[in-house]
Amino acid sequence: MKAKFALVLLLVSSATIAGFSQTKSYKNELGFRSDNDAYLAMGLDRYYTNGLFITFRSALNQQYLSPKLNKRIWEAEVGQKIFTPRSAFITDPSYIDWPFAGYLYAGGSLIWLYNSGSTLKTTLQIGTIGPASLAQEAQTFLHENFGFYTPQGWQYQINNELAVNTSMEYNYFLFRSPRKSADFTMASYVNIGNTFTGIGMGLLFRTGTINQLFNSASTNSRITNQPKTDDLSNNKEFFFYAKPMIHYRAYDATVEGGLFSSDKGPFIFDIKPLVFSQELGVTYAKNRWTATFSVIFKSKEIESVAKPDKYGSGAIYYRFKN
Repeated sequence: MKAKFALVLLLVSSATIAGFSQTKSYKNELGFRSDNDAYLAMGLDRYYTNGLFITFRSALNQQYLSPKLNKRIWEAEVGQKIFTPRSAFITDPSYIDWPFAGYLYAGGSLIWLYNSGSTLKTTLQIGTIGPASLAQEAQTFLHENFGFYTPQGWQYQINNELAVNTSMEYNYFLFRSPRKSADFTMASYVNIGNTFTGIGMGLLFRTGTINQLFNSASTNSRITNQPKTDDLSNNKEFFFYAKPMIHYRAYDATVEGGLFSSDKGPFIFDIKPLVFSQELGVTYAKNRWTATFSVIFKSKEIESVAKPDKYGSGAIYYRFKN
């Protein structure tokens, strides 16, 4: 039932794309992303079990940028992540192999997109972990209103702590094929905060109908605002992508409890510092709309009997105001 509801939600959202056929440019974008293990239709409901993110982006005036810079975009986002053990129905605490935890935040980002194809994104997020994240209420509401089982065990979740997190992402363009149908980009990030601290590096491979990274759904940069030159990009993008990455994690408060809390919670675990992830996805973008879906596989993340994690992620974005 949970898998059917999750898939129907994505299909209904994506179906609206067909009704629009304008070929204009737009400077604003609004949309949401949903992460859920139910999208894999494997009957899973564990670990990183749900995430919901609402995002607004706006392109800044491009007339005053330096010659090397194609555009700048600012972004505002609110989001929530929910984590549970092997099931969200725990009657005996001995079955807890991952902490009950939530992360609720609001954040802002500034993105620089260079003519070379490289991109830089800086982000600040402020929020909370613990009961104040409303993860228990959100999961209970979804389960009870869509015919799922009632969660049990949230009394064992990690304790509250104010969350302040910063991050920087840098994508370095490497190579595009002569026919411009495939390319490679080095992807990297640094997280510094009392909830998440770590670094990661990997490779983004895309193939299909693709734009350069300064005007692509890959970097959420299909919006423009008074560009200096005519836009020669494809109006439509449709491509597959793969993104393998290696992560070094110094701290994760959703597993280890609050960094500065003396009482972190009744059940916490140590993290595995090195984690490998693989993301495989497909993206379609045209005119006002972008839709994307991917599956993410991760190696073992936690020092417990918990297994490696996997989940699906779907997003849809709408552009407006030329």
